[in-house]
Amino acid sequence: MAARAYWQGQIRLALVSIPVEIYSATRSGATVAFNQIHEPSGKRIKYEKTAPGVGPVDPEEIVKGYEYEKGKYVLVSDEEIESVKLESKKTLDLTQFVDIGEIDAIYYDKPYYVVPADDLAEEAFVVLREALRRSKKVGLGQLALRGREYVVSLKPCGRGMVLETLRYQDEVNKAANFFRDIPDAKPDEDLLDLATTLIDKKTDPFDASEFHDRYVDALKELIERKRKGKTLNVEEENAPAQSRGSNVVDLMAALKRSLEKGGAPAKDDGGKAPPKKPAAKKATPARKAPAKKRAAG
Repeated sequence: MAARAYWQGQIRLALVSIPVEIYSATRSGATVAFNQIHEPSGKRIKYEKTAPGVGPVDPEEIVKGYEYEKGKYVLVSDEEIESVKLESKKTLDLTQFVDIGEIDAIYYDKPYYVVPADDLAEEAFVVLREALRRSKKVGLGQLALRGREYVVSLKPCGRGMVLETLRYQDEVNKAANFFRDIPDAKPDEDLLDLATTLIDKKTDPFDASEFHDRYVDALKELIERKRKGKTLNVEEENAPAQSRGSNVVDLMAALKRSLEKGGAPAKDDGGKAPPKKPAAKKATPARKAPAKKRAAG
């Protein structure tokens, strides 16, 4: 495998230890990064570290500080920070199992692919994978990685497994702080039936390849056109913004119209356009009968 393992160790379930390797499951290659440029000279802007009333400072004089009160800091050296880092463990103990849907999606942070480290580990690896799949459970444990301890989950993924780091409770904002003003009322049953029917009509298997970041694609196209010296008329190419009307939308009528259209997503929604119907074949014109001779006048 060409990729470099992010972590190597063993997963332990009671007295069973399984040597594994984990690899990052995601990448950030889709982003477009910009630098700040001094336009007259074309030079890239550099940032200089300064202190108020002092001016530019020597990098060797910079230390880390924690602000415990406004304008008051506790200074901490790199050596002191290193001394409290946790040593990376080579063993992930699965200490608890929960139902696969019990963990709210908001707690999941970053995924990693888990594979057996060698041929000898494959049998135990497959047994654990299929046991999790059959029981519909997720394994939980804590793992120290690069000086910090993470709560992690383990679940089946195809022929392998996925380990995901989880956010701690104090890293997640309470939903009630944002949802408390939403009325706790049940919707109209007819409206609910229409909305459910519309959802059913638009339900398809998930295919990640169908979705693209159109903003990133447009940025890349813009950069390529400017690199080749092509002009870009922004006013013509940008679609005019739709004005928000003051009419109140009739929800029932809108849902019914959506169902009448077959529930197909709009073209600019990133969904699939409905398949085009084949054009009707033109009827072959009948051959004309020979014209009758005119009677003599």
